[in-house]
Amino acid sequence: MRPHLIGIDDGPFEKHTDPVTPIVGVVMEGSDLVEGVAMTSFPIDGAGVTDFLAEWIQSLRFRPGLQGIVLGGITIAGLAVVDVERLSQKLELPVMVLNRKDPREHRLAGALESAGLTDRMEVVDRTPPSLPVSNGLYLACTGTSPDEAARLIDASRRKGEMPEPLRLAHQIASAVVRGDSRGRV
Repeated sequence: MRPHLIGIDDGPFEKHTDPVTPIVGVVMEGSDLVEGVAMTSFPIDGAGVTDFLAEWIQSLRFRPGLQGIVLGGITIAGLAVVDVERLSQKLELPVMVLNRKDPREHRLAGALESAGLTDRMEVVDRTPPSLPVSNGLYLACTGTSPDEAARLIDASRRKGEMPEPLRLAHQIASAVVRGDSRGRV
């Protein structure tokens, strides 16, 4: 199986200084063929990220061949919370969310409260539960079964724990901001 997935990650930013951060999408077939890279930007802690991502992905020339979307968490650009079920429905694609730590132990609620964005907890609460998968990762998915999502993720891994489209999106977004890539997804 050589799935066509888009991995999406944001670039690093300085809170209270940077108005926007880059968003990078890497489209790959399997774990070794980069089919394309796309870039946009989004306001830090901005509202409407789900619709923004849906419209952006829909506009990409790679969209017809995509079989899924991979995110490194449900937040992007700070505290912009992605409604993964709505994103999946809008694009009619599976959305898979990977985390290195169990999201049930997250501090997102406190961060949203401190920022005065508690209305976004409704989206957090609707997020499908994360299940432990191989390599110590946690996977939440919508638009497909957990078993199929795990197969898609495994088929897009190469050397590391993270699927290559997400790993490369992270590396590119970091390089755009810092001049070189560093850090883990």
